[in-house]
Amino acid sequence: MGVTVIAFVIGVVVLVVGLAISIALHEIGHLVPAKLFGVRVGQYMIGFGPTLWSRRFGETEYGLKALPIGGYISMAGMYPPSPREAARGGHAGGGLFATMVQDARTANDETLEGAPDSRVFYRLAVWKRVVVMLGGPFMNLVLAIVLMTIVLSGIGLQTATATVATVSACVPAAGATDCAPGDPVAPAATAGIQPGDTIVSIDGQPVSTFDDVSALIRQAPGRPLPVVLEDDGFQRTVTLTPAIRADGGQQIGFAGITPTAEYVRQPLWAGPQAAFENVGAVAGIMVQLPVKVYETGLSLFTGAERDPNGPLSIVGAGAVAGEFASADAPILNRLTGILGLLASLNIALFVFNLIPLLPLDGGHVVIALWDGIKRAWARLFRRPPPRPVDATRLVPVTFVVVGLLIVMGAVLILADIVNPISFFG
Repeated sequence: MGVTVIAFVIGVVVLVVGLAISIALHEIGHLVPAKLFGVRVGQYMIGFGPTLWSRRFGETEYGLKALPIGGYISMAGMYPPSPREAARGGHAGGGLFATMVQDARTANDETLEGAPDSRVFYRLAVWKRVVVMLGGPFMNLVLAIVLMTIVLSGIGLQTATATVATVSACVPAAGATDCAPGDPVAPAATAGIQPGDTIVSIDGQPVSTFDDVSALIRQAPGRPLPVVLEDDGFQRTVTLTPAIRADGGQQIGFAGITPTAEYVRQPLWAGPQAAFENVGAVAGIMVQLPVKVYETGLSLFTGAERDPNGPLSIVGAGAVAGEFASADAPILNRLTGILGLLASLNIALFVFNLIPLLPLDGGHVVIALWDGIKRAWARLFRRPPPRPVDATRLVPVTFVVVGLLIVMGAVLILADIVNPISFFG
């Protein structure tokens, strides 16, 4: 029991560290292009809340904060400076939302202090602003591809091979798993097939996986089949006559063998292919996220079984990682489970941050593109260049989005505690 608990804790720790690395790389994806384009970056922080550690290198302060649930970089001039009337306190008496807008403008103006126009974000070319904002999600996608490639091409998929693991002593009665007196000898045992033999071909047809072997045997009930076996580099041929068994009103062949499972490395393109397929699946979940969260919330009161493909909070993901780590399975199985989970989380970060709403990266991309459209429209009709888009006006919308995200996160966390998803029963 103690070993299982330790393994569970290790799984949770590995996931938390992996998620922290994912967040750090996400922010590096913003930081590097911002610096390459000359933007002044004041801070690079992993986490939120009180600062645990920080150190300044050049003009940028790098640090870790207490709550590892995100990160940010502080760039000079994310938005244009406040209009003059706002700078003079034009929001007075304007209510909560006006105050929020002015507070955002004040915080933005502070980043502009001492920064020349050539080093502020909002003055970058539109394509450069898009590159900076997409750099974070892009890093998550790259990390997911790397993790999936490690799983599929480095470790491999556990595959039932054409090598025999065990040979049954009999043909058990329908519905039984153990031999009983009077049960006929299994066809594989009669043919002389032994554990460790690799089936090369059946009835003249080459086979490479146990699925190939099983399909040919099931299709030939009662018919003698020449089977070529290989053991230690030597081949021999035996005759296998599959027993006749009923399955759903049909007759199928039964030999009485089980396969050896091995890790089969996949081609290098398998990792990227799996990652992009996962992007599509996660995007489908994101589109239905409010509905999925609502259904998850209902499960808190009804006790209904949750959709294993539904959304998880960081608490639920940690619990799943712990289950993978403490499962009664080979170490490679457990490792691939955790790596696959980290890959899926990075794909979720990639897709989630592309949602075109502030404060997400996709929202900043939309602002940059809208700014570009306004400039192009002015050039087309030979009008004066328009003012840069003042995204601080959208702070109330941002506030609502953040509030909804907090509510949905709270529902998922509570559900993952009260009615968790279990992948191991």
